[in-house]
Amino acid sequence: MKTTVRIEGLDCPNCARSLCTAINKLDDVKNAEIDFINSKLSFESADPNSATEKIISLTKQLEPNAKIVLEQKKTRILNKNFITDLTSLSIGTIIGICALFIPMPTALFWTLFVMSALILGYKTYYKAITLLFKGTINENLLITLSVIGATAIGEHTEGLMVIWLYSIGKLFEGLAVNKSRKSIEDLTNLQPEYANILVNGKETRVDPKDVVVGSTIIVRAGERVPLDGIVLTGKASLNTQSLTGESLPVFINPNDEILSGSIVLDGVLTIETKKEYSNSTVSKIINLIENAQEKKSKTETIISKITRWYTLGVLLLSLTVFGIVYAVTNEFSTALYRGMIFLVVSCPCAFAISVPLSYFSGLGNASKNGILIKGSNYLDALAKLDLIAFDKTGTITTGEFSVENIEILDKTKNREDVIYLACLGEQSSIHPLAKSILSLNTRELEKVDDVREQAGEGVYYSYKGKNYFIGRKNKDKKSTIVELYENEKLIAVFQLADTIKHTAKQAIEDLKALKIKTTLLSGDNKESVEAVGNSIGIDEIKYQFLPQDKYAYIDNVKSTSKTLIGYVGDGINDAPSLSRADVGISMGINGSQASIEASDVVLVDDNPDKVATAIKISKYTRKIVWQNIILSAVVKATFLLLGSFGITGMLSAVFADVGVTLLAILNSLRALKYNPNKNKTHNMNDQTKANSSN
Repeated sequence: MKTTVRIEGLDCPNCARSLCTAINKLDDVKNAEIDFINSKLSFESADPNSATEKIISLTKQLEPNAKIVLEQKKTRILNKNFITDLTSLSIGTIIGICALFIPMPTALFWTLFVMSALILGYKTYYKAITLLFKGTINENLLITLSVIGATAIGEHTEGLMVIWLYSIGKLFEGLAVNKSRKSIEDLTNLQPEYANILVNGKETRVDPKDVVVGSTIIVRAGERVPLDGIVLTGKASLNTQSLTGESLPVFINPNDEILSGSIVLDGVLTIETKKEYSNSTVSKIINLIENAQEKKSKTETIISKITRWYTLGVLLLSLTVFGIVYAVTNEFSTALYRGMIFLVVSCPCAFAISVPLSYFSGLGNASKNGILIKGSNYLDALAKLDLIAFDKTGTITTGEFSVENIEILDKTKNREDVIYLACLGEQSSIHPLAKSILSLNTRELEKVDDVREQAGEGVYYSYKGKNYFIGRKNKDKKSTIVELYENEKLIAVFQLADTIKHTAKQAIEDLKALKIKTTLLSGDNKESVEAVGNSIGIDEIKYQFLPQDKYAYIDNVKSTSKTLIGYVGDGINDAPSLSRADVGISMGINGSQASIEASDVVLVDDNPDKVATAIKISKYTRKIVWQNIILSAVVKATFLLLGSFGITGMLSAVFADVGVTLLAILNSLRALKYNPNKNKTHNMNDQTKANSSN
């Protein structure tokens, strides 16, 4: 039986992995996984209650700062653990300052010194000892030995500085992780708590899961829309930022589609539900986030593997430095001091903390922009893409047809006349092309006689003594047309086209600016595909492609070149291509469940321009990662050499370790604050001003 609980207080990805490994070693626990992003622990056990108790006990031993909770809680940036750690840091600092800088008897000095060191680092020492008995050596042991060693040779200030700065680093790390985690969790807080359902004129508050399709619900100002539907009455401004990342309100009218998760800012809306809660937009997003597994990027995995053996290697090298210095100088304290410096400088915290935190911040930034990336490995892969292949219908286009032109052949009739005559025959049709033509009509439709629908052809009907046909008899033309006949004479031709999304052209332009090639893969005919592709400036166009052709195209690109390819699609038929591509990107609102599950990235609002946004975030995050790695490596290597030769002391070593860690953590947060569309926003504003002045 699979059980999922919440785990709080885990601020370090490495700690999460170590704890997960230990949990999997319990006798009656199998397939334990810790979702660090969503603070969840899942496991399988024949006796979940007993297993949960053992996990709670083990967690207390290995991670005293973490705890298992059975109820759901919202992430708080300034949570209880942070406040406790900040209090301990403050008290320990004050006591330490008193001990170091106020003259006092020796006994009192040692009492205050030990109190300060324990208050500042009791969690670190406890974890070091506990893990050591379990055969695990990590940075906690390095810090503990450094404090003991510095104190043993009389460097009391350096000893306290080591644990003080390390504690500050852990405090900032927890704060940064909570901030990133909350930005991701905000997307899962879309779920409305209730729905106001209207039955026989009476309003009742019910659980959204109990509302059936076709029900009428009422949503007032300040409330969240519980289910997808169509607005029956009312007008309102909607806050859709949680869904799309867009800050500007969206105005909605009667007959408009409305998505669950939107917040009504003003007015009252009466809505007819079109989807059950399990199939609604908000539910799809929540399920996606909750089921997305935390996957590590290649860089992060390498760092994680290195740090497992790094600490043991550092201990051995530190002993080597101690031995060489002692052999040369014959001074035990000098040799021990330099060995301790080596330990402090070598601590892998800067690597182990900053790399996963950088990716974590990037994921949080993407979620704020309406982009759900299922793991840091996909965030890493986005930065390396050379080619993006797009599906056409539902991805570049809306999948809904609109009338682009009406060719009137009977000059005795005007535009309104032919629209009305066409709508007379289409008024009972459920065909999507009929819906597009009906949307043009502004007059009340009369009843017609002798209505007969011919499958694959159109509708025959009579009106005021004349026979009409609306449909398509001319099969030679490959464009999408609907013909209107009066007494077997062609009087008008409606030319329709799948509407191109208003952001599609900008999406291609942004990708070209990033030097990424684009291609359009569609099962539609040559004329339709070329019309769409040429209008948005796509580089390559492939038409009449079946699902297996799209898959073969992607497979060929990957097999015959070093090109890294991404695929953007929305339908069930796109699922194989989404899986085969280096990065599969699906639509979040109108995308099929199969395409969402097969993809690695989901665009919440179906906006193709978010592809470029995701790539910008990934490139920036990757830059931050390498900045942290290079900074940490260079500083540590420099101070290792200087410390080994006695040129620098313990304080310099402390800066090289904890100071660099702090800098790396602060640098990682830049990935969370980065605005990928800053310049584009300015350009759009400038263009808007120019247009308004004209």
